[in-house]
Amino acid sequence: MIDFVGKRHWFFLGSAIAVLVAVMALITFGLRPGIDFTGGTSMTLHFQPQVEQSALRQSVWDFGHTEAMIQGSDDDYLIRLKQLTPQEREDLMATLESELGSSVTVMDYNTVSPSVATETAEKAGLAMLLASAAMLLYIAWAFRRMPSPFKWGACAIVALIHNVLIVAGFFALLGQFRGVEVDALFITGLLTIVGYTINNTVVVFDRIRENRAKGISHDLGITVNCSLVETLVRTVNTSLTTLCVILALLLFGGATIHYFILVLFLGLLVGTYSSMFIAGPLLVTWEKREWGQVLARLRSARQPA
Repeated sequence: MIDFVGKRHWFFLGSAIAVLVAVMALITFGLRPGIDFTGGTSMTLHFQPQVEQSALRQSVWDFGHTEAMIQGSDDDYLIRLKQLTPQEREDLMATLESELGSSVTVMDYNTVSPSVATETAEKAGLAMLLASAAMLLYIAWAFRRMPSPFKWGACAIVALIHNVLIVAGFFALLGQFRGVEVDALFITGLLTIVGYTINNTVVVFDRIRENRAKGISHDLGITVNCSLVETLVRTVNTSLTTLCVILALLLFGGATIHYFILVLFLGLLVGTYSSMFIAGPLLVTWEKREWGQVLARLRSARQPA
């Protein structure tokens, strides 16, 4: 039997490093807000014949939109810029066709006013808070027959925060070095991750509850480890089948949903890891009141040899 619980301090150390890097990235760079949160226009354009991205960028800049962000995917280009009126959009399309010598087809068009963008940002934050609070209460209620049911819910929420911070930190780095913006689909992806990974965590917790009722051991660490081993194959198989679909969409999906799929891909990887190696072992650490030992090991790991 693999001793996952016995190695929990290494899992905690790896997660602490990843979360620290993510938090530093969020503090230093922050997330680059898209038009859903700042207002503006986004559109997906198809050119026939295909044009170079550098030539397209120069034409858009010459039109007066030097703030425009342009991303290419196959034969389409996703353009984000300040809010356009219908007439300005028509003028831009005519300019691009004239300067680039290529016919332009608008595959997707979306415009958001600044007031709507502000409301969207507020609702997105509220949705994350409400989802976390609801899951905490649900898990505490579902495991109400166990000793200290609040601990079970709190450990699951800590794992969720771990997932969200790492994904958000990664996108902060992408925003700084690749100009990637976050939009409403980014929030949708985070909420999807929260819902998917909490399911894995509840499955593991439910097996812990069953094994504890069977009296496998009076030591919670042994019970949790047995439960992790028993659910490992199920968790890996479920995650791999989902990852295959997400990977196909990531490779062959359009530019509009590319970063939404990337959120799901990263979140599924991190979420699978946390549901197995963070939530359950964290419950053992809390039960045995080992916080002092964990902090001591983290401090010693940061000190040079």
